[in-house]
Amino acid sequence: MAAGSLDIEETHLPGVRLLRPHRVGDARGFLCETWNARRMAEHGLDIPFVQDNHSLSHAPFTLRGLHYQAPPHAQAKLVRCGRGRLWDVAVDIRRGAPTFGRWVGAELSFENGRQMLIPAGFLHGFVTLVPETEIVYKCSDHYAPDCEGAVRFDDPDIGIDWPLAGRAPVLSDKDAAAPLLRDLDTPFVWEGA
Repeated sequence: MAAGSLDIEETHLPGVRLLRPHRVGDARGFLCETWNARRMAEHGLDIPFVQDNHSLSHAPFTLRGLHYQAPPHAQAKLVRCGRGRLWDVAVDIRRGAPTFGRWVGAELSFENGRQMLIPAGFLHGFVTLVPETEIVYKCSDHYAPDCEGAVRFDDPDIGIDWPLAGRAPVLSDKDAAAPLLRDLDTPFVWEGA
């Protein structure tokens, strides 16, 4: 297998995909392409990423989300775990979509090398599962604080099954005060509406 090959798994949310780049290794370690625009375009993924972010969470059960960035600076994201393990989640908030309010989650870790591709129009959040977890992600638009928004991680209408092992998550004040989905005037509209 070449370092540029990958597996792509569709999820039950249209557009949200799990990618697993193949690793080519030997006794020294491995090499893999985490993003190759030409190869992704061959799979119909023609996304102009413009910004890379890198986040570290010291404590396990640190939960960040559920976040979005509204048009005209809406962001698609390609998320991977640089170190540790995390549970990554996407929630469809496109008005009129048959999957509105539904979520998908997957474990991303350094070991499994999986990535989650999240289109614009979806909330994004994650919870760390071990100490010193790093998340690395690409964004298709630059950060625009005047366009950012959030929905509560524990919104009962969404019902995400976070793997918190009975513990309270470590949250920012902003995430703890986020509104419910029913109170959000979503800026996203499903193209099929």
